[in-house]
Amino acid sequence: MKKATLRRQPVEALTLKALCRFCEADESWVIELVEHGVLKPRGSSAENWQFAGTTISRAKKARRLNRDHGINTPGVAMVLDLLEERERILRRLARTDVY
Repeated sequence: MKKATLRRQPVEALTLKALCRFCEADESWVIELVEHGVLKPRGSSAENWQFAGTTISRAKKARRLNRDHGINTPGVAMVLDLLEERERILRRLARTDVY
């Protein structure tokens, strides 16, 4: 018998409340991430913020860094920036066949 598989639909955007549920985080923590530039929602205020798909994965990484390693918000911002820089460098190296 063939196993049933779930097909997940990509998430286009989440509200602040939905992102908090998704990341198992408090609204104040997500707002702090926005204030530190870690997350960049669309919308003018927290009540109408929309977080895009790429922002959602960044929020999940931020939550793991905070929860699992006890890194504070400024530290999370720095670690995420460094990880993204590392990925850019690795992609660049892969294009030049040096790596």
